[in-house]
Amino acid sequence: METAIFWTPEADPGTVILTAIPAILGSEGVAPPDLDRRNAQFGPEGLSIVHGEGAAAVRLLVLGDARPDQPLAALVPLDPDGLDRIEALTRLWRALHSRRVFPDTRLTAQQRRRLRHMLQAVDGSMNGASYREIANVIYGAPRVAADSWKTSPLRDSTIDLVKDGRALIAGGYRKLLRHRRKS
Repeated sequence: METAIFWTPEADPGTVILTAIPAILGSEGVAPPDLDRRNAQFGPEGLSIVHGEGAAAVRLLVLGDARPDQPLAALVPLDPDGLDRIEALTRLWRALHSRRVFPDTRLTAQQRRRLRHMLQAVDGSMNGASYREIANVIYGAPRVAADSWKTSPLRDSTIDLVKDGRALIAGGYRKLLRHRRKS
């Protein structure tokens, strides 16, 4: 059985923060449709839930005394991650109203593939494999053998994958939780 991982909303702007609906909006609020509580756990901030599965999964944090079966409001801090938070809220709203949930766009397919290669490369390096051996695994031996290794772009790429993989392990992985946006 796979265990859900919960990040704080500060670390993961893809977490939707939910709270009791404010009185100013009236007490006639409608409770959300059932939230998927199979992957839920209580923590110091409140109830953390992963609603949905796979690409449609949305992480939630129900604050304090708020209850998932009562009317809720989303809290979207006006911080640099506001657009990521709004995107996550949109995904949740679509899931709750039986609309198509678009995949989380923080990582493209190309970025996911590069991450996989980075982890393969750093794993190989940490286990004593040479850059050439790592390149053979990632790119295939025929492709690596096609060029002189000393001047091969695959050699440079492999070295970069190992370097970037080490940076990822050293804490850079948290950047994966945010969109890259222009300032």
